[in-house]
Parts: sequence; structure tokens; C-alpha cells
Amino acid sequence: MHPLLRIGASILVLAILPPPELRRFEAVESHMGTLVRITVYAPAEPAANEGFRAAFDRIRDLDATLSDYKPDSELNQVTKVGVGRPVPVSADLFTVIKASQELAEATDGAFDITLGPVVRLWREARKTGHVPDPAALKEAATRTGFRRLHLDSEHRTVSFDIAGMALDVGAIAKGYAASEAVTVLDRLGIRSALVAVSGDLAFSNAPPGQRGWEIGVRSDEATDATVPRVLALENAAVSTAGSAEQHLDADGRRYSHIIDPSSRMGLVDDVTVTVIARHGIDADGLDTAVSVVGAERGLALIESRPSTAALVTIKTSQGTTFLQSSRFRALVQEQTSSR
Repeated sequence: MHPLLRIGASILVLAILPPPELRRFEAVESHMGTLVRITVYAPAEPAANEGFRAAFDRIRDLDATLSDYKPDSELNQVTKVGVGRPVPVSADLFTVIKASQELAEATDGAFDITLGPVVRLWREARKTGHVPDPAALKEAATRTGFRRLHLDSEHRTVSFDIAGMALDVGAIAKGYAASEAVTVLDRLGIRSALVAVSGDLAFSNAPPGQRGWEIGVRSDEATDATVPRVLALENAAVSTAGSAEQHLDADGRRYSHIIDPSSRMGLVDDVTVTVIARHGIDADGLDTAVSVVGAERGLALIESRPSTAALVTIKTSQGTTFLQSSRFRALVQEQTSSR
């Protein structure tokens, strides 16, 4: 046989060989103040371990950049050096601040990462068990305001109008990190992966032989046939915000860790918001924004954003109410009809 024909035959054989069987692997590490769980489907353990190390390293680096708990993080340093003058920042920090500012504009400041001074008072309150002093909250609020933060996209710089400001991107950074980790895994050839940074999930292609990753969208005890507990999803991100995990119980009320910038108080309504979006930076920011502006305005915000869906769960003494965006209802109908 002619050498070129032998090469052609070899290529043909390779082309028709089935792909290697993928196996499930899982790893957990502590990052961003929580446990990060990564699940991948890979042909062998070495490939999975390579993916785990790269994805965890990406999240670790993002934490070093975006943490407001670490004094030397870029996030904390920029508010000190950027007062009255623009300073260049990393691509990651600029991306997160820009997305946050756009959401702040869309919600008239209901989502505001400059709320750091107020948030820190509420963190201390959760330790002491007492609501922050009103005078202290009022003073802290004088050092907040998203319009005092300025971006220059051309030069990738950030500046602040006044000293003493502090940024808190906790309501958007974990979702961003989850999706960035999925991107790292995809670049390494791992096409089916799920990254869970606490309640912020990002995932790529469905596991082998399945319709999608089974993602819980509600955990309450209420019976409502129109809202399933689980949806099978792929190539998306899901974030959930509520007071279930972080809250302050004081004076007979439960205050959420989510703060309303207009009142400087933790939310007291028992509302849980789950958002599905293409990228974690959107899902994570929107679940907090919807929580603050309320169901009506929040669902209108969701409807204005393509490929975004939301479920709002409201619990009162009369029972549980579920409010769904149109795309959430469409997802449910699509999956129900395909069973």
C-alpha cells in the first residue's frame, strides 16, 4: 500500500474510534471564606487532578484580588491609593467593579459595592448579637455611594471621590469565580464540569448520558406542582440569595446579611431569590439586586436581560408564594414536556 494511503487509513480509524469513557471525579478545598466543590468528568484521574489544581488556583488568585477581608488585597488597596486620582487595576478587578456599577445604575443604587463601611458594622453585629447603632450606620453611610466611584474603560482605571470608602464585592465575586474556574477547566479539555462556591454554581456541558446538571432551585416544604425542586441545566450559572445561612436574630426579628443601601438595614422579609444566567457574575449580582428592590421591580429587571431567569420565594405567616420570570416558566415547561 502506498504510504499516503496507509496514513489516510490510520486517520480514518482514529476518526471512528469512540471517545474515551469519562469518569466522575470530585474535589473540595477552602477558598473565599467557604468550601469550594468541583465536580468533573474526565477520562482518567491525572487529567482530573490537573483540572482541579488549575481551577482551585484560579479561585485562590481571585480571592487574593477581590477579598475585602484581606488587608493587602487589590480590592482593599485601591480605595486607599485611588482617592482623587485614577489608578490602574487588574482585568479581574475592573471586570467585577464594572459589572457592579452597571447593576448599581440599573437599580438606582439598590445594588452598591461601595456599601463596605455599612456592611462591616453588620458583620460585627452578627458576632455581638446586637443591631448596629443608628448613629454609627449613619456615619458609615457618609463614606458610601456608587456615584463616588469612577471607571475609565479605555485606560482600565478606578478612582474615588472621598477617603475612607471601602468596597465589598461579596455579592458578585463568588459567582464570577465559579464561572472563571469552569473556563479554566474547559481550556484544559474538561467539557463537563460543575463548580460550587457556596451557593454560587457554574457548570458546562451536561454529564455523560444526562440532560443536564441537576440543580436545586428550591428547598422549602411548600407543595406547588408548578415549581420543581430540581432543574436539569447546562452551560449556565445559578445563584441563590436569602437569609437562611447568614443572618442576625435580634429584638425578635431576623435581619439578613443583605443590606438595603437606602435604609442601611438588613432585609427582614423572608425572601429567597434564585437566578439562572449565562455567567456567574450576572447570576450572583442579580439575586442580591432582586432581593433588595423587591419582587415586582426585581422580576422586571430579570425580564430586561436576555437568557436570564429567576424564581422568587416569599414566605409569610399565610404560607409560601412562588413568583417566576417568564424564562423560568419556559424552562420548567420545556423540561416537564420532555419527560
